[in-house]
Amino acid sequence: MKIQEIFAVLEQWAPTSYAEDFDNVGLLVGNSKSECTGVLVSHDVNEGVVEEAVEKNCNLIVCFHPILFKGVKRITGQDYVQKTILKAIQNHIAIYALHTALDNHPQGVSYHLGQCLGLTHQKTLLPQKNSLYHLTTYVPEKNKEEVLEALHQAGAGQLGDYSHCSFSTLGEGRFKGNQHSQPALGEKESLTSVKEVLIRVLVPKHAQSKIVAALHQVHPYEAVAYELVTIENTNPSIGMGSIGILPNPMDTTTFLKHVRQAVAIPTLRHSHCDKQKIERVAVLGGSGSFCIDAARKQGADALVTADLKYHDFFKAEKDLLLIDAGHYETEHFTKKIIHQHLTKKIPNFAVNLSTINTNPVIYS
Repeated sequence: MKIQEIFAVLEQWAPTSYAEDFDNVGLLVGNSKSECTGVLVSHDVNEGVVEEAVEKNCNLIVCFHPILFKGVKRITGQDYVQKTILKAIQNHIAIYALHTALDNHPQGVSYHLGQCLGLTHQKTLLPQKNSLYHLTTYVPEKNKEEVLEALHQAGAGQLGDYSHCSFSTLGEGRFKGNQHSQPALGEKESLTSVKEVLIRVLVPKHAQSKIVAALHQVHPYEAVAYELVTIENTNPSIGMGSIGILPNPMDTTTFLKHVRQAVAIPTLRHSHCDKQKIERVAVLGGSGSFCIDAARKQGADALVTADLKYHDFFKAEKDLLLIDAGHYETEHFTKKIIHQHLTKKIPNFAVNLSTINTNPVIYS
């Protein structure tokens, strides 16, 4: 199996097109056309993880956090990033990072953090903007169902919990082919009128190319007319964070203890809160100060995230329990999610789970 074939499995699951603009995901180091000897799944990548990959005969590391995040002008082994990249290159090991592509997945990092806390009825906290398109095309009336089915099979017409969504209206199409044309209806160099159906479907960003290809393949016309435009609608299935309900509301003290046990952290940083009961809980694995306002607008009693700064805690205003539960701790299960997905999709291939704890923070 080629390394790029494993990338295709990951791309279908957590498309890199859904990663945040600031992020650096996908193949970071290595040759995608190499034969894959084995996969090592890790949370971060450091020299120890690369050495583990060598020991386990894995020439592909699939990680959550990208080792290359900001621009690197030289690789001379001056810091841990450069040392890790050098070791990977020297051992012909490729590195592929998922990060916010998996953060934005509907059952991604925050969803699983919510599961750890026992949340039910979870939905996306911050739906992603500019991730949906409108595709409009025009087909002969008799070809409507065939074209619609092909578009739906390619992924068009999906929104939240609904699929096969479309809008159609009947009208008249007119065209005139030149002497070189091969019209499916009418004659060349003659003005032709046809009863056509205008079809409009939603197109998710990651499936755009596949859907347009399906349109060209099934459409009866030699020259296919269509429009593809970005729309303002947010995609309720794609985005950062999650918000859900505790089946049994807890008082603040009990909930704080519950969080510590769920993410396995010895201590928490949190705000003051006057709420008598915690029931509606927002979560965002990793750094999540940017979602405080969204949590408040959606009526959250608490927000569990990480990397909160001193002044962030003032935003709680005593009616929102802000909890910093540690960056690594709110994401530590992520490598298991990746490992489970790959072993399910490629069950007869060597997919190893890293045994190295890459958390750089020590509590004492």
